[in-house]
Amino acid sequence: MTITADQARAFAEDVRGMADNVEQAVLGKRVVVELILTGMLSGGHVLLEDVPGTGKTSLARALAATVEGVNSRIQFTPDLLPGDITGITVYDQKRGEFDFHAGPVFATVVLADEINRASPKTQAALLEVMEEGRVTVDGISRDVGAPFLVLATQNPVEQAGTYRLPEAQLDRFMMRTSLGYPDHGATIRILGGAAEDASALSAVVTPARMVELGAIAQEVYVDPLVLDYIARIVDATRSADAVRLGVSMRGALALTRASRSRAASNARTFVTPDDVKALATPVLAHRLILQPEAEFDGVAPETVIGQVLLEVPPPVRRDPR
Repeated sequence: MTITADQARAFAEDVRGMADNVEQAVLGKRVVVELILTGMLSGGHVLLEDVPGTGKTSLARALAATVEGVNSRIQFTPDLLPGDITGITVYDQKRGEFDFHAGPVFATVVLADEINRASPKTQAALLEVMEEGRVTVDGISRDVGAPFLVLATQNPVEQAGTYRLPEAQLDRFMMRTSLGYPDHGATIRILGGAAEDASALSAVVTPARMVELGAIAQEVYVDPLVLDYIARIVDATRSADAVRLGVSMRGALALTRASRSRAASNARTFVTPDDVKALATPVLAHRLILQPEAEFDGVAPETVIGQVLLEVPPPVRRDPR
C-alpha cells in the first residue's frame, strides 16, 4: 500500500521541524542533519568521520532531545570491555538473584565516540544491537527500544593506537558522512553565542511518532525501473576495476530504504532516480573494499561510486504517480 499525498506532506513537515530544531544547536549543517535524520527514519546507523571539535556530541544530544529520547555517550578506549557497553548481570546476595544493570547502549541516540580505539572484541559488542535492536547478556535478550540510532565517530587523521573497523561492522552502518568545520558565517554565529544548548532543546516529535514515520517511509512506492537502477549500480561496484569487494545485498537494501525516506521527506509518494543518486555515496562508499593497487594510487571509494553513477544510466521514464 502506497502512502497518500497527505501523509507525505505531514511526513515532510515533521522532518523539516526536526531539522530546524537540531540546527538550533548545530549551526550551518542542514544537509548533514537531514542525511542523519534520513538514516534514523530508515532504521539505520551513521558513521561520522571527523576531526575532534566539530560538534558531534552536540549533534547527538540535539537529535535525542528532538525526538524526546535519551542520549548516551560511550568513550571507546583500548581497555573498554563488551559489558561496559551492553551491561552486566550482578548477583544480589540479599535476594539470591541476579540483577541486570543496563549499559549505555540502552538509549535512543548512542554516541560511540572514537569507536576505532576499542579492541575488535568490544567493537563486536555493537553488532547484534545495530542489526536487531536488542542485546543478549547471559542468554537473555533485551530490546533497547525504538527509535534507536548508533552515531559512531572516528578520527580519519589520527590512526595511532586504533583498530580498523572490520568490514562486517562497516556494513552495518547505513551511512558514512562527515560534519566538517562550519563555514565562515556559521563560525561567527557560534562565536557570538547563537548556538542553543543541545540538551535544552524542546521535543518536536515523540518516540511513537518517529516509529510511525519510519513505518510510513517504507510504504513509499518504488517503481521497478528504479529498483533495476539500484541493482545495476550495485552490480557495477562489484565489477569495477579498482574494487576487490563490492556492495553487499545489505547495502542495496539500505539504499532502497533510505531512498524511500528521502522521497517522503520531500513530500513525495514515490522514489525518483535523483533520490538514489543523492544517497549513493553516503550509503555505498564505505562498503567498498578496494584493490591494494588502487589504494596505493590514492583512489577513494567515493570516487568509485561517482564514476559508477556516471556510467550507469538512470531510467528515463518518470513514474506517473
